[in-house]
Formats: sequence, C-alpha cells, structure tokens
Amino acid sequence: MSELIVVTYDDVYKAEEVRLKLLKMQKEYLVELEDAVVAYKDKDGKIKLRQMYSPTAIGAVSGGFWGILIGLLFLNPLMGLVVGSASGAVAGALSDIGINDDFMKELSANLEEGQSALFVLARKIVLDKLLDELKGTGGKVIHTSLSHKDEKKLQEALEAVRAENGDT
Repeated sequence: MSELIVVTYDDVYKAEEVRLKLLKMQKEYLVELEDAVVAYKDKDGKIKLRQMYSPTAIGAVSGGFWGILIGLLFLNPLMGLVVGSASGAVAGALSDIGINDDFMKELSANLEEGQSALFVLARKIVLDKLLDELKGTGGKVIHTSLSHKDEKKLQEALEAVRAENGDT
C-alpha cells in the first residue's frame, strides 16, 4: 500500500530541496516513490505544480516510438513519427498519474506567497532512514496516510534542529 505525505515549508525552495533528498534516497533503495510534487503559489495567487514526471513528454516519446514503428510498416516513418508524437503528447497531457492534481491544488490553496508544499506518494519507505534524512528540514505535516505514531515521529524529525537552534 502506498503512503501519502504532505508537508508545507516557509520557503519556496525548501520543498524542492527535500524532494531532491528523497530522489537520492530512492537511488539508495530507501524509498520507492510513485510521485513527488512541489506546489507553490505564484505572485498572481495561482497554484503551480512542479511534477516529478511530465506525462506530456513521456507520451510524446512513447507515441513517437510507436509512430515510427507503424510508419515503417507503411513505408512512411516520418509521418508516423509526427502523428505518433502528437497523439502521444495529447494522451499524456490528458492522463493524470500519481497524485490527483485537483487534490494538490485544493490543499495548496491555503499557502501564502513564499511558502511551498511537498506531496509525496511512496510505495515503500524505510521510515527510520527517512526520519534521519529529513531531520531538521523544517516544515509542517498537513496530511498523511501514516499511522498517528509515525506521523508524530515525522513531525518531530522535521522540527528537531529548529527546536535545538531556538527557532519556532
């Protein structure tokens, strides 16, 4: 079962920094991410989402491959590439993989300018290693599917260094 964790930060770039730590942990097989999205509010008050994967780009590449293959069968690979890439890009743009965009925008609506949120959907987490890596990064857990005990551990780890430095 996947775990969903949403943490807000008082810095626009902090959520991206933590996401990079999670990607590093994924390379070390300490966490298996399905999706990790950074959300922030721009100057116009619109919620912006920085996705980990671009469904449009993935669809275009996949569609291009299949387009060339089909184009080779009909002796027109260039036309197949163009049609395949275009249809793949459209299909990718219309598909929503990972965390629901509407859910992320709804939770991010309360962000103020200069704040960010990190949405993490993970299949597997080595919780002790995750807590060590996130210790003192700040942030506030606003939504999670973790148990109450694990959620409390996570929040304590996020606040650990701030409490030691006297920041609140």
